[in-house]
Amino acid sequence: MNLNLKEIFQIKWKKYFKNAELPITFYYSDQTGGALAGLKARGHACIIAELKKVRNGRSIYYNEDSLGCAGAKRYIGFSNEVRPGFEYFLSCGNSKIEGERYIKSPKLVKEFLKHHQDAEIKKKHIVFKRWDKLNESDHPEVIIFFARPDIISALFTLANFDQSEPNSTITPFGAGCSSIIHYPYLEIANKRQRAVIGMFDISARPYVEENLLTFAVPFKKFKEMVSNMDESFLITHSWELVKKRM
Repeated sequence: MNLNLKEIFQIKWKKYFKNAELPITFYYSDQTGGALAGLKARGHACIIAELKKVRNGRSIYYNEDSLGCAGAKRYIGFSNEVRPGFEYFLSCGNSKIEGERYIKSPKLVKEFLKHHQDAEIKKKHIVFKRWDKLNESDHPEVIIFFARPDIISALFTLANFDQSEPNSTITPFGAGCSSIIHYPYLEIANKRQRAVIGMFDISARPYVEENLLTFAVPFKKFKEMVSNMDESFLITHSWELVKKRM
């Protein structure tokens, strides 16, 4: 990790976004990066709730054994298995499974699953750290902002600042963890990397503040966004009007 970039971003973030929450990051590694082990909770545990600790400054790593949610294991890339009866779980349910009713029918869920692309993860751990907790030995792969709409709008606009094609962000349907981990990680392999706006998962919403969404971006794209900040709309009167209410 380039510590000069770390400092530059923090200075610019403070300048243009005042005291807004710093982003968190993740990367895959066989090492723990000095982070604390994430403990497997009893029963179902949503990783979005656990990431609140990272947002508050605690560095945490997880592996396949420490994740309590089968969905998180899949979207983080530690498993490619789909739970039995998933087509009923995501839709209308059956006599044994209560359906979430996020997709109309089991048949449609099966069609939806055909679009899933597995992530090839060969490292033991996923390490989460807040931006200001990164050190020289860290190598963040995705940057994740938990932010209010005004800040999301700025990040969205900044992501498109050096583009001629308008779709520099995507909002794929999926679990909360898929929008901040799986989909932005897949974007790393693309020549034209896109950011992912997320946290629309109804099941994950109770674990974030009511006025927050997420904006997750591959590290390479993030660096380009940082380099563009000082010549973008962030220096205009239009942004000053928005910034006043932060």
